[in-house]
Amino acid sequence: MKLTVSLAQMNVLRAQPRENLAKGEALIAEAARRGSDVVCFPEMWTTGFDWESNARTARDHERIVEQVGRLAEKYGIWVTGSVLALNEEGKVSNACILFGPGGDRVGTYRKTHLFSLFHEDRHMAPGESSCLAETPWGPAGLAVCYDIRFPELFRTYALKGAKLVFCPAAFPYPRLEHWKILVRARAIENQMYLVAVNQVGSEDIGPRGSVTYFGTSMIVDPWGRTVVEAGETEEMLLTATFDPDLADEIRKNMRVLQDRRPDIYELG
Repeated sequence: MKLTVSLAQMNVLRAQPRENLAKGEALIAEAARRGSDVVCFPEMWTTGFDWESNARTARDHERIVEQVGRLAEKYGIWVTGSVLALNEEGKVSNACILFGPGGDRVGTYRKTHLFSLFHEDRHMAPGESSCLAETPWGPAGLAVCYDIRFPELFRTYALKGAKLVFCPAAFPYPRLEHWKILVRARAIENQMYLVAVNQVGSEDIGPRGSVTYFGTSMIVDPWGRTVVEAGETEEMLLTATFDPDLADEIRKNMRVLQDRRPDIYELG
């Protein structure tokens, strides 16, 4: 079953959820017009990382999250990306939500690896589990940004049968080469598609100054080949079609997952 995915590489407006949502609706509408099955947004695409504002408005922001679901239903398209959301205990979290074309939440993953360099661990509650969503194109894993540096999460998804992982991100300079290598590495070692969507533009993060996100949103296939890749500076909607079943073919011919030796690994 062929899958058409649009990558919504955005310059997220800091602490302006309604403006970001309006921009997002235009991108969702265009992705649907192109015949995309899924449109993927970056990390924290409705708010950015204004910690004080996010903490103050998190409860009201639930209405924005609900509107994203309604847009998925309105345009009949799957929508994913990371957003500000409250967890089951009412604490602020960074959640990657996969909305189905009926507006329902098919999967919710709360970022488990919080980026301490950016003080995310001081402002967000970590997730406590992975999330594998059942979709028409097979099991799909959800991850967020910094997670890309933790191969155990992606290997867990692969062992559970995931053919692809959606990974919204906000990766800034000077870590562009890390991004390119890590996305490709996670795809190759797990023989799966990586759909990785990054922000562009700059953001003031307080005492540490500002960061500039380098875009380069991409889809990498299970053999490590780039299906499509965006530029570093421009907002854009990039669309590509691929066959998720390629993951099954490559896993059959290159038996990496079966040849593992978990009996000798020491993972603390």
